[in-house]
Amino acid sequence: MSEDEGIDERSRLLPAIPHRSYVYADELSPILEQAVSSEQMTQTQDTKKLPQYVAALAATGGALAAGTALGWTSPAGPQMTNGTAYDFDIGEEAESWVGSSLNLGAAAMCIPIGVIINLIGRKGSMLALVIPFILGWGLLIWAQHLSMLIIARVFIGISCGGFCVAAPLFIGEIAQKDIRGTLGSFFQLMITIGILFVYAVGAGLKVYWLSIICGIIPIVFAAVFIFMPESPTYLVMKDESQKAAKSLKWLRGEQYDPAEEIAELQNDIEERKAQSVSFAEAMSRKTTIRGLIISLGLMFFQQVSGINAVIFYTNTIFDAANTGIEPALATIIIGVMQVIATFVSTMIVDRAGRRILLLISDSIMALCTLALGIYFYLQAQNEDNVKNLGWLPILSLCVFIVCFSLGFGPVPWIMIGELFAPDVKGLGASLNGTLNWLLAFVITKTFVNLTAALGRGGTFWLFSGLSILGTIFVFFVVPETKGKTLIEIQTMLAGEKPNVNYTRDEEKN
Repeated sequence: MSEDEGIDERSRLLPAIPHRSYVYADELSPILEQAVSSEQMTQTQDTKKLPQYVAALAATGGALAAGTALGWTSPAGPQMTNGTAYDFDIGEEAESWVGSSLNLGAAAMCIPIGVIINLIGRKGSMLALVIPFILGWGLLIWAQHLSMLIIARVFIGISCGGFCVAAPLFIGEIAQKDIRGTLGSFFQLMITIGILFVYAVGAGLKVYWLSIICGIIPIVFAAVFIFMPESPTYLVMKDESQKAAKSLKWLRGEQYDPAEEIAELQNDIEERKAQSVSFAEAMSRKTTIRGLIISLGLMFFQQVSGINAVIFYTNTIFDAANTGIEPALATIIIGVMQVIATFVSTMIVDRAGRRILLLISDSIMALCTLALGIYFYLQAQNEDNVKNLGWLPILSLCVFIVCFSLGFGPVPWIMIGELFAPDVKGLGASLNGTLNWLLAFVITKTFVNLTAALGRGGTFWLFSGLSILGTIFVFFVVPETKGKTLIEIQTMLAGEKPNVNYTRDEEKN
């Protein structure tokens, strides 16, 4: 999702302001007037939005490919362990390495991709990420031993991690401000559609054919995306104003005059360069430190809720639950619920607020994993104990996925774009992305080991306890950022009261 989603429209236009815990009205007013004037001039022109939707949807083809990679382990896992997927033996321990190694590749790519997208562009980077995708799926299709499977998943993870940074940035830079939030939400939605797709297709296919279909998706993405324009922001950064104008005309319509928007981009880039501070100074700010504590904490509790264990091993969980429903069908139900809930979250997150969604989401997720733990504990004692409780794991996992998709799934990523000043936002996003993927690796890798050591009941109780701690963390540490400007959020993180002499009503005019 877009970095700018959820931030007040004016705060998006503000250049980086030198750090301090307050800002005077006479300093802020000229900046606001200039920003508003520039935006109004842009909006008075007749612009087309359909090309922007087309470009954004084309970019999210990479998210669809990433979603299929994330969900692949669920239908493929049982086939790997029962010996029908490959000609070599794959035990539960080996399967955990195959499932989790994707996250290592993704974590390794989060920081380098920030450099790559500024070297070869947003479009060039996303097209280049198709190469490790193809290599990875090719190795999976024709794997001859376990090491090929693990290397394949690392390659695929590199592409997934890269797309999770490059695609939302590209979408945020091509979109008009009034539709940026909507277009930014496409990325997360398309990941869930990719997961549902691989759940549904994998229910009736062997791993070989499933992997071929998944490997075709990034190729189709490249064939479509190659016709899309490069980000105008990147082109202006590279002093290629004529190409930027051509890109804007493609995105806004041939009748659009790009001169004002290009001038605004050039001014913003120059302002940021003039007001840049050293890395050490930026990272030592109280606002940056608090932003990292909040965002990294949210990423930690997002992953230790057990979400990736659920996504990667949904089939295995339902098979073990012995619900009487085909595991593949139950998995598809979970995928449908995830898509619907993610779609709903895009419509309510700016109305309901961040904190309330996080609190409700994590507390109900804790109850769901508590219920799953009880079910598996009773089952381990005696199968007859759960003969009439086949509905419980399905209901628990469905509610778990819905609550995650409404709150703890998208909101931490939204808040990354809101908590950091512009000059540290890129680093903040990279650090959070790296931690997120590393934790996903730990959870997916150790899930099999945890179930062996604690039992399935004990493992889900562990996830439940960690979700309760996450709810406490949100209640005492995480602030509400809904409806607040960048300046207000930075002032709040600094622990000071703002000294600004304009009202909210004036700000919206």
